[in-house]
Amino acid sequence: VCLFSMAANVLEEDSMEQDIESPVTIHQPKLPKQAREDLPKNISKECAKRKIQRYVRKDGKCNVHHGNVRETYRYLTDIFTTLVDLKWRFNLLIFVMVYTVTWLFFGMIWWLIAYLRGDMDHIGDSTWTPCVSNLNGFVSAFLFSIETETTIGYGYRVITDKCPEGIILLLVQSVLGSIVNAFMVGCMFVKISQPKKRAETLVFSTNAVISMRDGKLCLMFRVGDLRNSHIVEASIRAKLIKSKQTKEGEFIPLNQTDINVGYYTGDDRLFLVSPLIISHEINQQSPFWEISKAQLPKEELEIVVILEGMVEATGMTCQARSSYITSEILWGYRFTPVLTLEDGFYEVDYNSFHETYETNTPVYSAKELAEMASRAELPLTWSVSSKLDQHAELETEEEEKSQEDQNERNGDVANMENESKV
Repeated sequence: VCLFSMAANVLEEDSMEQDIESPVTIHQPKLPKQAREDLPKNISKECAKRKIQRYVRKDGKCNVHHGNVRETYRYLTDIFTTLVDLKWRFNLLIFVMVYTVTWLFFGMIWWLIAYLRGDMDHIGDSTWTPCVSNLNGFVSAFLFSIETETTIGYGYRVITDKCPEGIILLLVQSVLGSIVNAFMVGCMFVKISQPKKRAETLVFSTNAVISMRDGKLCLMFRVGDLRNSHIVEASIRAKLIKSKQTKEGEFIPLNQTDINVGYYTGDDRLFLVSPLIISHEINQQSPFWEISKAQLPKEELEIVVILEGMVEATGMTCQARSSYITSEILWGYRFTPVLTLEDGFYEVDYNSFHETYETNTPVYSAKELAEMASRAELPLTWSVSSKLDQHAELETEEEEKSQEDQNERNGDVANMENESKV
């Protein structure tokens, strides 16, 4: 709304400067939704206080809804994944409906065969050989269909060898019934064994912190696994979600930038037995290079962290996600240690997993700290260069003096030779 009103005011001012008496009505432009939401920082204080909308929620679910999808047929081409992704209530409803419809369909065909052959007119006639024994109506045909497809076989209703059409229908129902069982049972098994629930036991710290580590400013967060069964080949990634505008004026909403958490050194490959602190060094390649403590609350950004690996029990790939916005990044804090050495084992206290404590951290950005460090080294550089220059000057003076002495000696020798000739 703020950006919309600002754009309207700018257009009105431009039109007034061009032609004050112009009767042309200036229509307010219809700005895209991203441009209306991603406001410049210098518009107004009210716009700057706008709440940041999360891209990924704290529980790992993506806060994105797909609308105006016209190519819905693509969901049917991958019907198995579509059924697995459905909610449990719809999945169970489809499960019951598929079996019920197939039983009713084949039950109707069994009843129709008996009706066309005249079995209904010879019920109780011992001289008549029906297609299915003891089939006297639609209900009994429906029950016989259930027995055939589920292979229950109570033995009361039995198909006879005098009905070739019934034998063919029996083969068709047996094959189709096996396909339906394999499809639906497989769908339910995959849905039950999905690794999404395993991700519920992978936890991230509530806040991320920025503090000094080994003399360098670092962004850190903590991850942990609550289960005794480990995540195999665990790896961690981080993304910075922030809207940007290119030099050509193109607006890119929710632009994704990689945050290095040890990709080049192998620190992103985790042995997640106990909680680990993941560190990102803020250097010249970091997107936080120019962000200071005072500037951090003004930034509209989100850090998405992704932990993935294979479940040791099933071998299926598992992924857990979380995110941090600017209000959840604490400047000048560290995480409280949670690992202690007991009698013969290490114990992890998850009560302190999210706790932090304040530490002495400069309020300047990493770029400013690097500049101050370089300035501190400049006097030493100047002194060395000045000494080198002084040494060079002394050498030139000595060379000049030696040259003058040589010239004087040569002059004295020449005068002596002239005097001897006279």
